[in-house]
Amino acid sequence: MRNDLEKELLNKIQPLSSLKGMVSAWQKEGKKVVFTNGVFDLLHIGHVTYLAKAAELGDKLIIGLNTDSSVKRIKGENRPINDQNSRAAILASLFFVDGVVMFDEDIPLNVINFLMPDILVKGADYSIENIVGAKEVIANGGEVKTITFVEGYSSTSIIKKIKEREL
Repeated sequence: MRNDLEKELLNKIQPLSSLKGMVSAWQKEGKKVVFTNGVFDLLHIGHVTYLAKAAELGDKLIIGLNTDSSVKRIKGENRPINDQNSRAAILASLFFVDGVVMFDEDIPLNVINFLMPDILVKGADYSIENIVGAKEVIANGGEVKTITFVEGYSSTSIIKKIKEREL
């Protein structure tokens, strides 16, 4: 039984080319595909709440996950804490996540343009006009939405708290 669960989990983590076929099939079935992206280094209740709300906006949720090298460029040499395969597996284990794709660029524009989701989602700290891929998704007839974060949770603050306790 455990092997079946592991296989199901790993089947959610796909290269971009394979995921495109899945997205196209879902869209042909009339399902709304939601896409969001991020680092998701130390998964916390803020992440889970955000992702659950994103999933509620459509029928299938795809997460674009920054690779380790991308995270280092964005967040610095000490990040990520968890490697990309661990982060992908943790995200894939969430029942409301249907696919995880890793990308090595700093921004997911190529992934968004290739998959062309029906709904693009980011945190409410972004304005829609500043969301990467927004104009492309809207031009394709899709929607762009923002979700308010749960206050007081971030991987950076968790890392800071751990470091303070080590002193």
